[in-house]
Amino acid sequence: MLKNKITIITGAASGIGLHIAQGYLKKNAKVILSDINEEGLQKVVAEEKSKGGDCIGIKCDVTKEDEIKNLIMQSQKNYGRIDILINNAGLQHVANIEDFPTEKFEFMIKIMLTAAFITTKYAFPIMKEQNFGRIINMASINGVIGFAGKSAYNSAKHGLIGLTKVTALEGALKGITANAICPGYVDTPLVRGQMADLAKNRGVSIEQVLEEVLFPLIPQKQLVDINDIVELALFLSSEHAKNITGQSMIIDGGYTIQ
Repeated sequence: MLKNKITIITGAASGIGLHIAQGYLKKNAKVILSDINEEGLQKVVAEEKSKGGDCIGIKCDVTKEDEIKNLIMQSQKNYGRIDILINNAGLQHVANIEDFPTEKFEFMIKIMLTAAFITTKYAFPIMKEQNFGRIINMASINGVIGFAGKSAYNSAKHGLIGLTKVTALEGALKGITANAICPGYVDTPLVRGQMADLAKNRGVSIEQVLEEVLFPLIPQKQLVDINDIVELALFLSSEHAKNITGQSMIIDGGYTIQ
């Protein structure tokens, strides 16, 4: 049901954003991949096109409103409409509040919250005119519960969930849904790298880090499969999810139910 659906994904040159893009391309959606890393972006687009994917890449620094506006306008110009918007761009920095650089805090809010507002701001009129739209904001369990040392990330993700609810209300009569996906610990190279660093610092194996540090917090004793996030996004984009809106969909192996 996603065939030919025009889909914009930010932060799509790597990680979860890239996996989501690949998932939508496999369902024959037409995908606009966006990222600040132009070299990586064009490499990914070339690879996906070589596999038959209908996609383009548009470089975008999501801290700049004019570049976000260009992303939305160029996407509409290329494909004539915008059906799905996935706000995925993000980054992490960990420090206690008193040590957290103010500039870094503001930068992270811009990337993960303000940018999602601006993409929605410019995509909304297009979706309202179509009487159809699916907006998915990649939040986190950090948007539902607190984590010490992550003041900017937590603030951004909590705010993103609030933005999702407002977006859902304002799009409710125009066939537009808005939902947030809230992953826990996802099995990605980034997370594996963090575990490797922790293992090195503790002088133990990665398996021991999993068993002694992470799994005691996760009832299912496993990391989240990135493909499960992709499938959830695909479902939320489909006609089957037309009555699901304003929700924070947690996928964390039971981390937050304790």
